[in-house]
Amino acid sequence: MMRAIVAPPALASAALSELKAWLGISRSTDDAELLSLLRTALDLCEGFTGTMPLQTGCEEVLAARGAWQALSAQPVRAITALAALDTAGARTALAAGDYEFDIDADGRGLVRLVRPIAQGRVVVTYAAGLADDWAGLPEAIRHGVIRLAAHQHRARDDEKKSEALPPAAIAALWRPWRRMRLA
Repeated sequence: MMRAIVAPPALASAALSELKAWLGISRSTDDAELLSLLRTALDLCEGFTGTMPLQTGCEEVLAARGAWQALSAQPVRAITALAALDTAGARTALAAGDYEFDIDADGRGLVRLVRPIAQGRVVVTYAAGLADDWAGLPEAIRHGVIRLAAHQHRARDDEKKSEALPPAAIAALWRPWRRMRLA
């Protein structure tokens, strides 16, 4: 499985404003660095919780199989396309009767082929994310992202402070949103 982000989440100016207020920064010279820290904090949030915070457009390459296969990002909001992928990387759209997809109650996207195809892989295009935009994020997740970005900004010159991510206070905010599976 290989997932790629094809439409990154739009970070509203409200996110940058919240971070700047948290850090006490009023000038705009650091905006690019702060936006980068916010994106990194969102990625770390996804890694910790198993939930993609903001709606993002994704593509994922899966084996062409008849068994149900789960997509890696959650919660899936919509599965929009499925195409066969040949060894040269060329895509061929599949007919609607050639595959099935489903989104279960946990927001897990599932895909399977109904008929065998000549290619060994398929590309699934889908949208995933807990919220449509920054304002729609749950307060604990949003606050954790801001605090983590601020922590990284303050620790940029001290390697010891930036080693353990996320810090315990941020992990405590995100823990209720953490998706875990028993094996």
